[in-house]
Amino acid sequence: MHHSKAVKLEKIEHIGIAVRDIEESNALFAKILGRSHYKMEEVESESVITSFFQVGEVKIELLQATSESSAIHKHIEKRGEGIHHIAYAVKDIAVELDRLKSEGIEAIHQQAKEGADGKMIAFLHPKSTNRVLTEICADKNE
Repeated sequence: MHHSKAVKLEKIEHIGIAVRDIEESNALFAKILGRSHYKMEEVESESVITSFFQVGEVKIELLQATSESSAIHKHIEKRGEGIHHIAYAVKDIAVELDRLKSEGIEAIHQQAKEGADGKMIAFLHPKSTNRVLTEICADKNE
């Protein structure tokens, strides 16, 4: 398969964890990981507050809902706290979304949208991914 850009998921960019109380979880994960979070950011379009820890090449993203309409609120109501999604870095999100859809993977977002941490993001539907909510993300400036 020859494309102008290597088409694949490059690496795990972050693992998203749904939490009830981000301040409590920041303290807990600082103990677990032996380091503090380096950034907190509210993503109003998703009704979440995020907090990021760097662990080697991979980040841990804690997510707390800011409203009851948030997907994170619904996730916690249904399943409790815990791993919410795995995000993979890609070079070109539009190309990658097209490739995944051509492979029969259903996307939740048909086009990339702005997410936290300076990324353009899109989610794939868990019914296409063995029930693992999967995000692909690319740097905004690429």
